[in-house]
Amino acid sequence: MTTNEQTINEPRRDRLLGVDVGGTFTDFVLLRDGELSIAKRPSTPDDPGRAIIDGLAEFGWSPEEVVHGSTVATNTLLTRSGAPTALITTRGFRDTLVIGRQARPDLYALHPQRHDPLVPQRLRFEVEERVAADGEVITPLNLDQLEAVLDRIERTNTRSVAICFLFSFINPEHEAIAAARARQRGFNVSASYEVLPQHREFERMSTTTANAYLAPVMANYLDAFDEQLGQDREDNVRLRIMQSNGGSISASSAGRNAVRTVLSGPAGGVAGAFAAAEADGFTQAITFDMGGTSADVALCPGRLLERTDLVVDDMPIRTPAVDLHTVGAGGGSIAWFDPGGALRVGPQSAGADPGPAAYGRGALPTVTDAHAVLGRLRPEQQLGGTVSLDVARARQAIATIAEPFGSVEAAAQAVIDVVNANMARALRVISVERGYDPARFSLVAFGGAGPLHACDLADVVGIPQALIPAAPGVLSAAGMLIADITRDTEQGLHLSINPEDEGEIEVLNQAFTAIAAQARSAIAEDGYSDGVSVEYSADLRYRGQSHELTVSLNAGHHAAAVRDAFHESHRERFGFASLDTPVEVVTARAKARHSGYRGDVAVSRASSQDQSWTASVTWDRPRETQIMTRGSVSEPVSGPAIITQIDTTVTVPPAWTATPLPTGSLLLRRDS
Repeated sequence: MTTNEQTINEPRRDRLLGVDVGGTFTDFVLLRDGELSIAKRPSTPDDPGRAIIDGLAEFGWSPEEVVHGSTVATNTLLTRSGAPTALITTRGFRDTLVIGRQARPDLYALHPQRHDPLVPQRLRFEVEERVAADGEVITPLNLDQLEAVLDRIERTNTRSVAICFLFSFINPEHEAIAAARARQRGFNVSASYEVLPQHREFERMSTTTANAYLAPVMANYLDAFDEQLGQDREDNVRLRIMQSNGGSISASSAGRNAVRTVLSGPAGGVAGAFAAAEADGFTQAITFDMGGTSADVALCPGRLLERTDLVVDDMPIRTPAVDLHTVGAGGGSIAWFDPGGALRVGPQSAGADPGPAAYGRGALPTVTDAHAVLGRLRPEQQLGGTVSLDVARARQAIATIAEPFGSVEAAAQAVIDVVNANMARALRVISVERGYDPARFSLVAFGGAGPLHACDLADVVGIPQALIPAAPGVLSAAGMLIADITRDTEQGLHLSINPEDEGEIEVLNQAFTAIAAQARSAIAEDGYSDGVSVEYSADLRYRGQSHELTVSLNAGHHAAAVRDAFHESHRERFGFASLDTPVEVVTARAKARHSGYRGDVAVSRASSQDQSWTASVTWDRPRETQIMTRGSVSEPVSGPAIITQIDTTVTVPPAWTATPLPTGSLLLRRDS
């Protein structure tokens, strides 16, 4: 184990641990008696919690509170390893999961492939009931049919049930009755009026089904992990789980609302990166998190952006989440040739087992191996403080794809170029394609592999500078330390906002009052009743539009304020506002928030092993390059240079300069 520590002023909690389980490494950041400690160890993909428990035993840490970024929900969806789930819906709508919106994601594919729905046809059931769009009951719920359906589900030994009736978000009476009767029989129930009380029956059904599919798996994992945390400890350990929106919830809530954790890990990284950028005075930031399996990018124009229209493995998931874009490009991404002979990198990854060839067990060529061949990852520095580099094995792996390029070094550089192109495309998606000029932003690079690619990506995309936080390799875990405790509630509506008529605004305000009370009650169940604030927003659109924008309404809920806030948001997002078009409200939202840790999450890089030397490293050609540990950097460093530390490696290419900042961050700028 290797750790670095720094005193923090006025800590809020003692022994608070943030832990992020990645595809290759599990990262730890511990706040203990006002000091921060960091550590990394290889992940255990077969049981993600084992790496955490083993790490705590190895490091001798005993936290009082753990904030955990979990990939369990995401991996369960991607591998289709969730709980067998049944669906009960309104007669005539059981095939909604298959029909969807008849969209073709691969428009020109000659043989398009569709994923099977989470619930097979034999487990999709219908009952007689119907509620109109205004909430009026047209057909009462047929209780005899409902009991017969529950009997059939019991005979299949399926224990998880999703219930989604038409227009239940307006009138949940039938769903509530069905859910109560199913729970009386011992089923694990996800009802859409509780999971997602919003319009659009396909997205509501997809999200509710996903929650039913994930909840038993997440609950079992968290129960087992919580029990392991408590073993051999006198005090109870409080466990919180990161949500996709950058806040955290209790483990019990995460078990019931598993669908809210599908972007758990990446959300912590965005929160930590934006906090680090703000500390250095850069409020216009593009965050870039490159780990072992994937790269996540997010635009932060002075604030964290949220979205509610996630798509995971072709499944729409409607839940509040940090607005980020993910590509399959990480240090473990495998290089291969497509049928046309073009070099591709990812999305397949060597992961933690066997890992890149440079880790000593893998054999396939990866991005990490390419860096090792070019000399940018140094054999003198153990990755994560635990993994030694096998450069000879990395060369053997890259040699398997080297023939078209003429040399192993040329092949390695080609791998780097291809993966950079993949990630540059993602950066343009969240910036240029949304009307933002990258030249006005700073690139905040973190993750174990992010600082290796920061300057290359800034060059390609046109970003003038890159910021490397003090502990970039564990920044996602650090972000979890500062995560607020949050609970989101929402209510579907259909209102038209008219400045001359405040009647419908009263309906909106009544909805805000109701869902704010629900949010406060939910966060109180997690043990946080004092110091709770509530934030309000709504999904708004112009009449005739088929999409909405989520707009903050904390400044006021009267008609003029709502319309003005939407016009401004629409102008910012799309470049224009239609001032004379009626504005509609389709969803009211409330977020209850209790502040998390508010101290600094930067970690000092000071070390007794600070040193500097030179070696030949391949850039455009082999160049004599300064190699130095992060603690050695006290003055600006001109490239070419490589800066090593326990959790990452920073490359400073020729014509770039790295300048240390008072916070411990490095600012990278092109000399010209």
